[in-house]
Amino acid sequence: MTQRPIINPYTQQTIATIPDSSQTDVKNAIAVAYDQRASFANMPAHRKGKILATASALIEAQADELANLIASESAKPLKYAKGEVMRAVETFLFASDVARNLRGESFNMDSARGGVGKFAYTMRVPIGVIGAITPFNFPLNLVAHKVAPAIAVGCPIVLKPAPTTPLTALRLAEILREAGLPDGLFTVVTGDGDVGEWLTSDPRIAMISFTGSDVVAEKISRVVGLRKAVYELGGNAAVIVDESADPHKVADKIAIGAFAYSGQVCISVQRAYIHRTHYESFQEALIKRAETLILGDPMNPKTDMSVMISPATNTRIASWIDEAMAGGARVLTGARVENGIFLPTVIENVPADAKLIRQEAFAPVVCLIPFDDFDEAIRGVNDSDYGLQVGVFTNDLGRMMTAAEKLEVGGVIINDAPTFRADNMPYGGVKRSGIGREGVLYAADEMTVTKIIVMG
Repeated sequence: MTQRPIINPYTQQTIATIPDSSQTDVKNAIAVAYDQRASFANMPAHRKGKILATASALIEAQADELANLIASESAKPLKYAKGEVMRAVETFLFASDVARNLRGESFNMDSARGGVGKFAYTMRVPIGVIGAITPFNFPLNLVAHKVAPAIAVGCPIVLKPAPTTPLTALRLAEILREAGLPDGLFTVVTGDGDVGEWLTSDPRIAMISFTGSDVVAEKISRVVGLRKAVYELGGNAAVIVDESADPHKVADKIAIGAFAYSGQVCISVQRAYIHRTHYESFQEALIKRAETLILGDPMNPKTDMSVMISPATNTRIASWIDEAMAGGARVLTGARVENGIFLPTVIENVPADAKLIRQEAFAPVVCLIPFDDFDEAIRGVNDSDYGLQVGVFTNDLGRMMTAAEKLEVGGVIINDAPTFRADNMPYGGVKRSGIGREGVLYAADEMTVTKIIVMG
């Protein structure tokens, strides 16, 4: 059995060693889940709701321990790790409400001539076993966004977390057992891509819920076939700042939106379209904010940014910046590594076809782009293969409405960074940013099937 060392990205020390799941382990986990799908579907709503509420309380009671675990295995600064834990507390509470309130609806049959004299209603029934795959950057709350709604609707779930950050998911499985979830209804399998392939290719898996890159999602889609899949993928998120906004206040929000957790968030600010009247003052404010961030040990409560998940990420993003500079881009700050940390980077004049504009950086880099006309900025934002969320800073109601109508994204965030997310809101993208929606209620809808009952 292969033993996997889990490495602290900051110290580069081994913090745990766990066994990788074998193909037999994966198949057995799926078999147990598959055999229990009918009994779980019939579990009373109040019991599922109680399990989820108890799990929420247990997570909150262990918040410090969980935050330390997240920080140690992912190098997420402790302040953000604590925020992730409290979000997970809410995610499970939202799921508890969904479990108790999942309902169908009555159906007006006599709207059709042939339906006169008949009565009908719909039921939401669980789709079956969920196969879930999650990334490294939110090792608790992105897991919660798959596990909690699955429990709420009565779907057994087998989860493969990122191979670099499995410890938090394994601890969550223990918490759910403590909360009263029967064995086999939530199982964590660990390892590399082969484990994901064994999971997604098994025909007993009724639905795939994947969060990660669009490249991997394409590979999964070839395997899934006619089975259902929900993909929450990446992006190269943008902001638009018009002339009515305060550039200094906006710079504070964008600094957090671009550099929190070293930009390793699928809705981190990567492209900033700034009205030319504010361009210089915004630029100065953002550079100042970037250069005053506290860098270092993620376990220090004051740290704003630490290392990225692996040194290879530093090498990749440096090559992207070199490519942009070869095309005429100019680095305003950052673009180098100090003590293993890629410094927060602000860059301008980036060619429109450069990787820093076209692809997902997943690093602490923001490209500044001046504009003169609001519609021009919208066209720039839409000129992307991705469409997850966009931040729009304006005090003009008409422009707010224009942005809401014309931006080709899953979410338009007015007067905040695109990194804003509340865990009860629908979340997902268009184009290569994904298919389907998360957010507990919306994920619950994805994990259920509408059944209609007609009585004559």
